Formats: sequence, structure tokens, C-alpha cells
Amino acid sequence: MRRMFGFLIGIFVGALVGSTVALLMAPESGEKMRGMLRERSDNFVSDVRNAADNRRIELQSRLESMRAPKE
Repeated sequence: MRRMFGFLIGIFVGALVGSTVALLMAPESGEKMRGMLRERSDNFVSDVRNAADNRRIELQSRLESMRAPKE
């Protein structure tokens, strides 16, 4: 139990130190950085949705070809 508690404390302290260093070393202002991160996350979500849609279309066509009666 002590080891687990120590591990969780270590994770918390590491996250705190990492976020502080990231904020201090950030090359842009907070508002501009948030805008850039929001834009990147929107692009990432859009890319994932497009990939999922393409995969779904591919799998549907495979399913239809498997369901088609054989000659």
C-alpha cells in the first residue's frame, strides 16, 4: 500500500512539475497557445472521423460482397 501511495504521489508531483515547466517554456502567449491547441485537436478529430468513415465504407462494401449470392 505504501508503494502504491508513493507511486501516486510521484505521478502527481511529476505532472505538476511538467506542467509548470511547459507553461514557463511556452513560446507563445496563453491565448494564442490555446487557439493553436484547439485548432490541432479539431484537425486531429476531423482526421480520425474521416479515417473511421472511410473504414466503415470499406467494411460495408466487403460485407455486401460477402452477403451477395454466389453464382
